[in-house]
Amino acid sequence: MARAKDSREYIALLEQLGDVRHVDTEVPQGLEIGAFIRRSYETRAPAPLFNDISGTEPGFRLFGAPGALSSVPGSPLARIALSLGMSPDAGAREIVQELAQARDRDPIAPKQVESAPCKQHVLLGEDASLAKFPTPLLHEGDGGPYVNTWGTIVVRSPEGDWVNWSIARIMMLDDKHLTGLVMRPQHIEKAWRMWAERGEPMPFALVQGGDPALAFISGMPLPDDVDEPGFLGALFGEPMEVVPAETVDLQVPAGAEIVIEGHVSVERNADEGPMGEYAGYAPAETTRQPTYTIEAITHRDRPIWPTVVEGEPVDEFHTATGLTMAAEVYALLRRAGLPVVTAWSPFESASHVLVVSVRSDWRAQLPGVSSAELTRRISETIGEFRSEHLIPRTFVLDADVEPSNTAELTWALATRCHPEDFRVLRHGEILPLLTCYTPEERHAQRGTKVVHDCLLPAEGAGRERRSSFRHIYPEQVQRWVEQHWDR
Repeated sequence: MARAKDSREYIALLEQLGDVRHVDTEVPQGLEIGAFIRRSYETRAPAPLFNDISGTEPGFRLFGAPGALSSVPGSPLARIALSLGMSPDAGAREIVQELAQARDRDPIAPKQVESAPCKQHVLLGEDASLAKFPTPLLHEGDGGPYVNTWGTIVVRSPEGDWVNWSIARIMMLDDKHLTGLVMRPQHIEKAWRMWAERGEPMPFALVQGGDPALAFISGMPLPDDVDEPGFLGALFGEPMEVVPAETVDLQVPAGAEIVIEGHVSVERNADEGPMGEYAGYAPAETTRQPTYTIEAITHRDRPIWPTVVEGEPVDEFHTATGLTMAAEVYALLRRAGLPVVTAWSPFESASHVLVVSVRSDWRAQLPGVSSAELTRRISETIGEFRSEHLIPRTFVLDADVEPSNTAELTWALATRCHPEDFRVLRHGEILPLLTCYTPEERHAQRGTKVVHDCLLPAEGAGRERRSSFRHIYPEQVQRWVEQHWDR
């Protein structure tokens, strides 16, 4: 399959796989759309495309669950793989490997083009309103409609020497004003602080739809010196096409469906939240956040607005943030010279767990190094990771376990991790959305992280063989059983 470069090409590829469900019945903008999308996650159904939404301009559409697990039998990661330009049959290790290898390539700067479909309609001034766009309430109890759940926020430093594309939740206050999380250590907070210290509102562009890889890479915790447009170019081996925004000095992806432009206030002057979140719970608290003021909106004919409804796993926070976080940790561990073969954040753990797989010959690679010392080195490297505050628990396992296989991983963690010993503790900053911490820790944003040493003993040192089809029978016996299985 050719790589999809915008939402429409991506949806067409999913339709070829039978992984899109057209909802042609008129749908109200209460809780119905959010509930429909949430049920699609929990039943592993095709991604819903809502074609008739009450209260919106005729032809305006909404696409739910764009990067969730697929309904295609045998290809659960198809939406993720297709978004990243890979075969729909790609597996977990293959996807992580592809992202990690792209980190070793030189970035390719984006290329500006003269025109793009996202400029087919240009709304300025009073016309730049969300009144005719789909803005449903996603969860009961949310502070308002969340209009950004899968879109990319484009900002830059005041000097223009640094650009950031990121993803964060944004809630609608009214048709012309929004508010959203601006939190450390996300780069959007760094850029906003630069503008706030100058006393100037920060220009922004909020991009909905476009290249399906956008949201995955916008959510990837890249280092300070790596920008998202250049990394996307390195990932695909060609520059991203961009066009100038209408009212702010920013470039936006040319394949976008909708682009919302304006400025972000200097002050934290709006109540944001609550929102049903990725940990699987609906918190009751609000925080003070900056206000986004809309000054322009551009969009394609019959635009498609992508929407995610976070909650219990598995949804896009777990597939996008968990996957890209694991890929970045894997890249860092490789660069540190540690003998790892992959890293993975099990989707079912709501991104609260990281698994690091170590090569079977790691003792030969690191003579004289104990499993405790290797675990300590892994912990120190993760501690230097920009988003390590997202990872409360890490498990270090031998590579004979496939961490993306939930059944195999559950067995390995239960049988290889000591109930109390063989672990390394770190203390420091935590994300307040992590529900495994106490309310006091979450408010202080400080807590303990743990890395468990679950490595097996060396051969001949009390190591027991796995008692499974693949591990306890000779290969010729396995082959005989497979050849005669259906006879």
